[in-house]
Amino acid sequence: MKTLLISFAIMASGILLATRPARTDLDGAWKQTGSANATVMLTIVDNYLMQTTYEASRFVSTRGGAWQRSGDKLSLSVEFDTADSSRVGQVESYSVMLKNGQLTLSGPAGVRTFANLDQPSDKTPLAGLWRITGRANDAGQIMTMQRGARKTIKLLTGTRFQWAAINPQTRQFSGTGGGTYRFADGQYTETIDFFSRDNSRVGRSLTFTDTVSGSEWRHTGQSSTGGKVDEVWTREP
Repeated sequence: MKTLLISFAIMASGILLATRPARTDLDGAWKQTGSANATVMLTIVDNYLMQTTYEASRFVSTRGGAWQRSGDKLSLSVEFDTADSSRVGQVESYSVMLKNGQLTLSGPAGVRTFANLDQPSDKTPLAGLWRITGRANDAGQIMTMQRGARKTIKLLTGTRFQWAAINPQTRQFSGTGGGTYRFADGQYTETIDFFSRDNSRVGRSLTFTDTVSGSEWRHTGQSSTGGKVDEVWTREP
């Protein structure tokens, strides 16, 4: 019986790993070159990407969605776009070139070149696309969220994170924030580089007590407003 249970656990773990998108040479954090006044950050992992433009004093715009690649062609299914919500639901086509640690994308907005900042690895267990699926109530019980069109997702590379609250069905965008993170010895620390709702939070660092078990990430601590945080995030397949 014990052997059977162990075999089942190994098989379940194998299925879980098999459902995750394979790593690609596009995965990681990328920063646009030649942008003098604003930072343009591109994060890519688990076949999802987010591109955000921000300045030291203000958030400018963000967009993102799921992507597929065939050779040097990339197609992006837009799920959110704060500059033009009419693009949500559209599929955009790009030409892709990787050379000497630089990524060049040629598409509807012209040609943009990005320099690589990091790449996910086995030492970055949080790297991937996550969706919030549970939150603790006042009694400390985790309440499972009903899955629907509206979602809060979080994309993490080796060193950078971005969350976005979106509804691709209605094209509604509720907010985003992002920056750098560090995860070691159960301590997860975020440093905020941009925040669409309140720029005064930029520069703050927040530390949480976190655990990762299989496809679930338990996230506990205090938010930037001082409120209690106790959440469950689940990897998106």
